[in-house]
Amino acid sequence: MASRINLDFILEVLDAATSVEDLRELIKRICDSFGVNHGMYHWVDSAGDHYYFGTYSDEWVTRYQERAYVRVDPVIIGCHQRFHPVDWRRLDWSPKAAREFLQDALDHDVGNQGYSIPIRGPNGQFALFTISHTCDDAEWDKFTERHSRDLILLGHYMNRKVLEFEPDRGPDQVQPLSPREIDALTLLAMGYSRAQVAKTLSISEHTLRVYIESARFKLGAINTTHAIARAISLGLILI
Repeated sequence: MASRINLDFILEVLDAATSVEDLRELIKRICDSFGVNHGMYHWVDSAGDHYYFGTYSDEWVTRYQERAYVRVDPVIIGCHQRFHPVDWRRLDWSPKAAREFLQDALDHDVGNQGYSIPIRGPNGQFALFTISHTCDDAEWDKFTERHSRDLILLGHYMNRKVLEFEPDRGPDQVQPLSPREIDALTLLAMGYSRAQVAKTLSISEHTLRVYIESARFKLGAINTTHAIARAISLGLILI
């Protein structure tokens, strides 16, 4: 799997996408860039309709739908219960239906490792951005530790682009960020630690925390990483 990713280039291609078909092709490019076997986007729009696109085989996608695996899939169930990224190994695979589903997925080359980003949008919209691969636990742990932030940003960027294709959707209403909040999120997005951000802005870490929490509230974000992703996707900060 890849250790260095040209994330800026991927985001430029994503920003230029004008259709869901463009996003299908982009997921293939993302998989190649990260050196993983599969990527998948699962979208439940505001009307409750499900859409899937990615690199899983047509046979597996059809089988998943025909067998209504969405009702027993621990990834779907787990991500509905969580806001943070989900490593598949942390999910409950003990029920018989889940074990049978897992074996079927393995038989269709889905991969024994996976990482899913749950995303919640307006009017009940829910999405998952997932990558999966076949490798041992140690290799996967190193990969997710190195690339989790990139994957979170990609998931939220892709979801925002997909929402552009929903009809009759107005623009998000977000409270404006203060200059200090923008500075704090920008530096964090650039990879600065909180201590480095506080030193750069000549403020205490306590004051920095106040700015971050205020920005997170305004952006409707569940954590700092989500706030950064939202701010970037809305064009409020540039990196």
